[in-house]
Amino acid sequence: MRRSKYERPAHLLSGSDRPRLTTSAMIASIAGADQPTRAAPFGHALARLAEKDERIVGLSADLAKYTDLHIFRAAHPERFYQMGMAEQLLMMSAAGMAREGLQPWVTTYAVFASRRAYDFVCLAMAEEMLDVKIVCALPGLTTGYGPSHQATEDVAMFRGMPNLTIIDPCDALEIEQAVPAMAAHRGPVYMRLLRGNVPIVLDEYGYRFELGKAKLIRDGKDTLIISSGLMTMRALEAAKALQKDGVDAAVLHVPTIKPLDEATIIAECRKQNRLVVVAENHTVIGGLGEAVAATLMRSDVRPEGFRQIGLPDQFLEAGALPTLHDMYGISTAKVVDAIKGWLDT
Repeated sequence: MRRSKYERPAHLLSGSDRPRLTTSAMIASIAGADQPTRAAPFGHALARLAEKDERIVGLSADLAKYTDLHIFRAAHPERFYQMGMAEQLLMMSAAGMAREGLQPWVTTYAVFASRRAYDFVCLAMAEEMLDVKIVCALPGLTTGYGPSHQATEDVAMFRGMPNLTIIDPCDALEIEQAVPAMAAHRGPVYMRLLRGNVPIVLDEYGYRFELGKAKLIRDGKDTLIISSGLMTMRALEAAKALQKDGVDAAVLHVPTIKPLDEATIIAECRKQNRLVVVAENHTVIGGLGEAVAATLMRSDVRPEGFRQIGLPDQFLEAGALPTLHDMYGISTAKVVDAIKGWLDT
């Protein structure tokens, strides 16, 4: 009998020492059990911003509830457009609105914006440098629903598109700060969205988002972790764990994937003789890791070593997120193990 895409493979269920995880774990928040969170930070931030900016309109491809745009819809129902499951129409409609002076905020899943509507984003928005903001949930491995929903290659696809800015925020606070920065930037922007109950991570570091800027969140002499998105949360957790074993890890957060803050990356990679590790919630093909590697090669910067933590170049399994994050090496424990192993060799 054919297995439903919503069922976990049998090998993910085995093992008496594993806690039993329900189907809800496939779409659960990435926050830890005791980690502070904020509900729907994107939806609330956009609704607040729209009170001051009448140009802002919101569009969804039948996924407002699952991209947190339902918050905007409730606050500004006359400025919300439900386009149905028609992503190409969604993008073309947004482009037309932008031509008329509005600022459309388009939401859907990252797989649909990148795979189904790429040409429409490219020619209708990017080529014309239209002021459209594309905000997409389920980036990388943030759902257990298998390859149909896991946007493991969206950054690789969009990095090659001229005029398109790409943002991969770490937590709820950064999402809230990124929304007004995106609105102030004239031109198309693609943001990978963490939705639902989003962790709060960066508050203890006094962090402020700046479009196009990488930020050193913590310094360290043994290794430099360059990260984006939820992997910055993992990197910070890993750095604290490594410190207990006498390993001093720095974390450089790179929320803007394009344009890449090459100057800051080069400056940090030139410091000391440190292992450089790039961590991303994306395939190791064509994402932040390869962008950093190319930057260092072009600038003749030679760190002590260079490694990547990311998703493999393959279609991923369906299953519970905690299990999958361990399986594919992007959980905090796996990040710690990988870095310790590389430093010991």
